Amino acid sequence: MLTTEPEHLVTVDELVDELWPDGPPRSAVPNVRTYAANLRRAFQAAAGSEGALVVRQGNAYRLQLRACQLDLIQFTADCAQARTLINRGSLEHAEKLLNRALGRWQGRMLAGLPLGPVLAGRVAAAEEQRCDAVELLARLWIGLGRPERAVFALRDLLAREPLRESAHALLVEALHRHGDRSGALSAYASARQILARHLGVEPGTELRMLRKAILAGSTAGTSVMNPHARLEPEERSSVSEGGRRGEQVDRLPRAVPDFIGRTDVIDRLLLETGQIEDRSSAVHLIDGMAGSGKTTLAVHLARLLAVRYPDAQLFIDLGGHGKETPVESAAALAVLLRQLGVPGGRIPVDLDDRIDLWRRELASRRVVVLLDNAASTEQVRPILPVAAGAVVIVTSRRRLAGLDARPPESLPPMTEEEGIALLASAAGGPRVLAERAAAAAVVRYCGRLPLAIRLAGARLAHRPAWRLSDLARLLADGTGGLLRMTVEERNLAGAFATSYEPTSPSAKQMFRLLSVHPGREFTLPLAAAISDESLVRTAEALDELIDGHLVEEVARGRYRMHDLIRHYAAELSMECDTPKRREMALAHLLDFILHASLSAADVLEDGLARAQVSMGEPRRPDLLTVSRRGIEWFEEERSTIVALVGRAHQAGFHNQTWRLTRTIWRFCYMRAYFDDIIHTHRLGLAAARSADDPAATALMCNYLASAYVRTGNYRDALELLTTAVAISERERDRPNLFRFRANLVVVYWLRGDLEAAVAVGIASIRDPRGYRPDEIPANLPNLGLALTTLGRYEDALHVHRLHLYWARAHGNYFHITNALGHIGSVKARMGKHAAAIRILRASLMLRDRTGHRYAEAEVQNDLGVALRGLGRLSASVRQHELALRLALESGERHVQAAALNELGSTLDLLGDTDGSTEKFSAALALATRISHPYEQGRALAGLAGLAVAQDVDAAKRYWERASAIFQRMGVPERFEVERRLAEIAGDPAQPR
Repeated sequence: MLTTEPEHLVTVDELVDELWPDGPPRSAVPNVRTYAANLRRAFQAAAGSEGALVVRQGNAYRLQLRACQLDLIQFTADCAQARTLINRGSLEHAEKLLNRALGRWQGRMLAGLPLGPVLAGRVAAAEEQRCDAVELLARLWIGLGRPERAVFALRDLLAREPLRESAHALLVEALHRHGDRSGALSAYASARQILARHLGVEPGTELRMLRKAILAGSTAGTSVMNPHARLEPEERSSVSEGGRRGEQVDRLPRAVPDFIGRTDVIDRLLLETGQIEDRSSAVHLIDGMAGSGKTTLAVHLARLLAVRYPDAQLFIDLGGHGKETPVESAAALAVLLRQLGVPGGRIPVDLDDRIDLWRRELASRRVVVLLDNAASTEQVRPILPVAAGAVVIVTSRRRLAGLDARPPESLPPMTEEEGIALLASAAGGPRVLAERAAAAAVVRYCGRLPLAIRLAGARLAHRPAWRLSDLARLLADGTGGLLRMTVEERNLAGAFATSYEPTSPSAKQMFRLLSVHPGREFTLPLAAAISDESLVRTAEALDELIDGHLVEEVARGRYRMHDLIRHYAAELSMECDTPKRREMALAHLLDFILHASLSAADVLEDGLARAQVSMGEPRRPDLLTVSRRGIEWFEEERSTIVALVGRAHQAGFHNQTWRLTRTIWRFCYMRAYFDDIIHTHRLGLAAARSADDPAATALMCNYLASAYVRTGNYRDALELLTTAVAISERERDRPNLFRFRANLVVVYWLRGDLEAAVAVGIASIRDPRGYRPDEIPANLPNLGLALTTLGRYEDALHVHRLHLYWARAHGNYFHITNALGHIGSVKARMGKHAAAIRILRASLMLRDRTGHRYAEAEVQNDLGVALRGLGRLSASVRQHELALRLALESGERHVQAAALNELGSTLDLLGDTDGSTEKFSAALALATRISHPYEQGRALAGLAGLAVAQDVDAAKRYWERASAIFQRMGVPERFEVERRLAEIAGDPAQPR
């Protein structure tokens, strides 16, 4: 610091900032003073009192040294004197001075020293002076007829500084003057390739004129005598404004011929440009994950804007996410100025001067500037114009803030239709049209990501023997192949890596470990559980991943990873993390989700789930305070829990698998997610058996049976419940034994074994040993259903009212809504329609308030029965249709059959014979398929009533089949059927 500016004061603060640019220690100032004192003593000891001295003046130091004693100062002085001699025509003397000046360099300035910001700038300035001196000497040698010496010096310079276009021009001229015409043309081609690859520009005017002269066979070259000669204003204008007065400047990459989709984004950006272009330069930020099509969109937008900004279309890749160092602002400005036609000699070295020149050059132009692949706000800000007349499009994989621009356009994946259109463009339209379903599957496997779709389409285009279904099957086996699928050195893994590599080590590890989470979305506490970090550190890492578009924040506190990004994270984790670390992350995740699920289940089940699962203390209680409890939490996390059950089972966490399965059961049952129950409880049953846990096995059998009951698989339900009862008897588990026997009541009821259902139900109620004093007997509603079907309405009402009493006493809204629905159903059957409607609507209102959707279709259907009883047939039809739709959505097939039968009865009263016949026939087919005898009998009776006027024999056959079913079940409907059969037979006797 002292020797680079001799005789100048350098303050302690300047020295501290240079030594510790990232933050000084507390002892920084006394350390600097100690260093300065040691340096002063060392100089004095080496040179004596007459030598150089470090002098302290207040809070600063100065090196008291003659300029002639410093090689850097001597080099600068020699170069300045050489230029003076050149202007006077003393070329030989100037050559000697330049040779002496360059001989003072023994390598890079301050080589081997860690440089702070000030010294780094001074070294860069000195290196620029050195390069200028080499070029000046080369010009002298060419002018003095010694071009071979210039060739050697210039090749050495270009080996260190390959982007110096002025040196390339001198090398071409030196080779040409030396008589090596082919070598000169080869040097021009090499220069053109280097400039295009690294800077995205074509050779400038000087190089192009040299090539033209060489091809023409001319020996004329450029002027070499005065390297600092400036163009006259007229000449400068004609060169720098070549894009306006000559050929148009167009440096944009080639646009894709088949730009597809993103019409809303394009329209919005064009509109925004028009709204502000008269007042200021429009700046559009486009960000998004790797492969989302940012550059393609930006180029397309720039082409559209070129009509309104015709003077120049400029482009530079700022290298923000490549393997090389991002382009500095100063270098980017040099490239853009060269694209405008500004000669290299006019471009200042200082950044501020370059910014000023850039803004002046833009002042009289209408220009589109595309800054692709930006690394940071600091990189982009100096390039932005300040006056109207330009539009700047910036793309980045990171979120850039602080540019005083409108909010960025964050590109989402394409829609499925856009993806199919893009695939058709890449692979061929006829192939895609011929297999549209397979094309949609390919687009889904590609995550609707444009780069992935193009890669897949290119693979297909080069394999004419393949069908789209072949590619779909290949991708369905996993996305590892898609990640590595390469076309022209481009692949997804490489694209994702450029976003991953710049992140911090903690963010990298979190990104990798998040792949153990199988769900699509996750929360901050869940991420903290996986990474085993605090919530604060986890939030910081997630913010970094969000900025890099590796993670997306879909709502406040909820995050998501794109499917392909997740697969990439999993590949990285397999490579970088030990199996033990991944297993530990999954274990931590399961512990968090299990305890959070139990807290939510406590709201729904009064502690029953916790009693059956019996977990210890949570590993991270600090995370559980953040999670919301109850049915809303389950709704948000349902897909996560379902997926996590599968991941836990796959990883061999058997106890966690069945426990997690059990915690979500009540919620899924209430919301009619019966497919989820079947999926998770099959895995839970397998896990319980693998863990050799009889009690857990019985629980899984019981709760899996509940879903089979609701979806009409009574045979498997009966088998599972029989197994559960047998295990409970063997293990002497009386509470669960009675609970499982109570569930058998439902199966008996649905299979038509009503007397058995009532017997088992009453026996369970009369034995209090199966229930805790604070527990609602589970068999009350089941027993009431069997009694209702048998026509024992008063007994059924008594049981359902007892159920309501228990539910109100415990404040359990799930049971209150069910009890009200059952009471309303009995009232409707008893002909008390007005009371039934009032009670059923109360049940539905309570469901809306609490979110309990269980058995809603049945209540809506019973409401239709009551409305029909009051003669409100149109309203009754609407209720039955609503019930049918709800039952279809929830997969409750026995309710579907009941709704079809009730709808058929109402349509019959409306005189719609065809519609009624259709509904009864559908009910018969469905009830037969699921072995539901009661609804079979009702459908047969309904068809018989419709057929009797047209075909008595057919009606008789229907009634005989219905009679057989009703007689076996012992239901009251048998009396009506027997009466109708007697009428057909002409028997006046009336059955009782």
